Amino acid sequence: MPHTQEKQHTQTVGWIGLGKMGSPIVRNLLAAGFDVTVYDVDTARVDEAVGLGARRAEDVASVARSAPLVFSIIPDDDVLRKVALGTHGVIENANDGAVYIDMSTVSPTASGEVREAARKRGVGYICAPVSGSTVLAGNAQLTVFASGAKEAYGRALPVFQAMSARQYYVGEDQQARYLKLAINHLVGSTAVLLAEALTLGTKGGLDWAEMLDVIGDSVAASPLVKYKLDPLKKRDFSPAFSSRQMLKDMSLVVDAGVEAGVPMAAAALVREQFSHYAQGDGAELDFFSIVRAVEAQAGLTR
Repeated sequence: MPHTQEKQHTQTVGWIGLGKMGSPIVRNLLAAGFDVTVYDVDTARVDEAVGLGARRAEDVASVARSAPLVFSIIPDDDVLRKVALGTHGVIENANDGAVYIDMSTVSPTASGEVREAARKRGVGYICAPVSGSTVLAGNAQLTVFASGAKEAYGRALPVFQAMSARQYYVGEDQQARYLKLAINHLVGSTAVLLAEALTLGTKGGLDWAEMLDVIGDSVAASPLVKYKLDPLKKRDFSPAFSSRQMLKDMSLVVDAGVEAGVPMAAAALVREQFSHYAQGDGAELDFFSIVRAVEAQAGLTR
């Protein structure tokens, strides 16, 4: 269910991307009273949003022309370039004075290309990736990290507030991209570290549920670990965020480190673990199911 709140906004926004995160975010914007024009390559997702009160756009260019603030949350660098750049992209078709806000997890390199194209055309550009699960998206409890021109951020802030519990403005360039990758590095690494720890404990004779309870009460129990304790106990690996998606993000982390001249030895090992696992039956399972791969490597069967 969308986060319920009193309708108070009449601002028009354009939205591109109605996937696992985009759809619940749009539901919350509609519930908050925003006038939202949407586009996605999956027409069924568009139909669903229109049924909730959104306006339908036939293509990206139409969304760009529909509103002074245009948002996207899309899968990867290639899709960002396709959506943002070129004759039919957001930048070329945006209205005078418009701001384009991309909320995807993409590389600083691709984002920088979009930023430069926006600058040349006089379009504002904000990087605003989010942190949080699909459940948090549905409850408007995401965290938004944003960077770009401060004035453009101020214009987008009411929209961010309708979809998230916390908003951070972190700089005028690509800082939000690097912050998102830094956090995802910690998230992906936590999954692999916990998988190794649990497998070691299992081989040492510990009870699975009891071991998780103790870890949950220990100094190692981050909010992420606590959030994952119950599904781990049940070995419920329904995907809040898939192993395939984590592989993509860890690849972005390693590549960004290489470009910035930062050693990424740990990130490279985490990426390698997900690379092997995501090529098999774990690809669409939750990324914490990486414990299955470590167990198999240790000769454990369940």
